[in-house]
Amino acid sequence: MIVKQLLMMGAALSACCFFMTYRALAIPPQEPVIRLAELQIDPAQLDDYKAALKEEIADSVRLEPGVLKLYALSVKNHPNQIRMFEMYRDQASYLAHLETPHFKNYKTTTQHMVESLTLIETEPVLLGSRQP
Repeated sequence: MIVKQLLMMGAALSACCFFMTYRALAIPPQEPVIRLAELQIDPAQLDDYKAALKEEIADSVRLEPGVLKLYALSVKNHPNQIRMFEMYRDQASYLAHLETPHFKNYKTTTQHMVESLTLIETEPVLLGSRQP
């Protein structure tokens, strides 16, 4: 009787391992979504824009586990030319980010400050980083 129970447990364990291996092979890992944005900000509203952007980035990183990196930079000697680097865990995380109240508030608050916006879709080639 004990042998029969051990065999049944072994079969169940084997089936479980097979299913988990099959699932791991059948569902490819999601690539991170990385976007670049080039913004031209009205120079008269640059300080207000930076304040809104600071709040949006802080909320996104704090509240959204799928937001991996959000970097805002300005072009040297052109402070109203902002460049954004955005990295999300996957497409679902990016789409969820677009629906958050803090992102929608940022878009509404800054729409009259942004003179132009160019979004650049990218594909990761090599990604490397070191934690400071």
